[in-house]
Amino acid sequence: MCARYPSIALRPKDVARVFDADLAELFDPKEDVRPTDPAPIVVREEGERKVRVARWGLVPSWAEDAKIGSRLFNARAETLAEKPAFRGAYRARRCLIPANGFFEWKNGVRHLFTVKDTPIFAFAGLWETWHPEQENLRTYTMVTTVPNEAVQPFHDRMPAILTPDQYDRWLDPAIRETGELSALLAPVPSSILVCTAAGEAEAQAQGSLFE
Repeated sequence: MCARYPSIALRPKDVARVFDADLAELFDPKEDVRPTDPAPIVVREEGERKVRVARWGLVPSWAEDAKIGSRLFNARAETLAEKPAFRGAYRARRCLIPANGFFEWKNGVRHLFTVKDTPIFAFAGLWETWHPEQENLRTYTMVTTVPNEAVQPFHDRMPAILTPDQYDRWLDPAIRETGELSALLAPVPSSILVCTAAGEAEAQAQGSLFE
């Protein structure tokens, strides 16, 4: 499970540049993105990448109440094609979730995992639009996979991190073969992750980056 991640260094123009996307909507960088917060995602529309803003916590198009999204902020890679809440988006509405890292806790201490030499990278995600004729609420969920050796001591799940050479395949709605898609969701090598710990005192001293 991943329930918090930082996007403080995600300036809109930098996200558009890194992901070679049109900046269709502006957003505010956040030091700590939490479920139900709005955040940027990168989608494919009419063959082009676009930066959109969506709420974290997927609300299926058939849901009667948008509150369901508060529980659907993560989606297990192994069951995307089976779960009613995710299978439609898995087939046709996949997205990239720009981030600076992700947080995990151990013994009461928060740890920040980042990708080595990569200030901005992408998690694999799914997105939906709920009640387009009324609220037009766009939401997303983060895909999780089994942990690599670096994350395993902290949690039994980790976000599925995509590399730039995988972006086009993940976003391509023409690709529906689950085997090809699931191959993109394997855990990244431990060697590319950097883990930084901050105790409670350090967290308070450094401000909200670790709170």
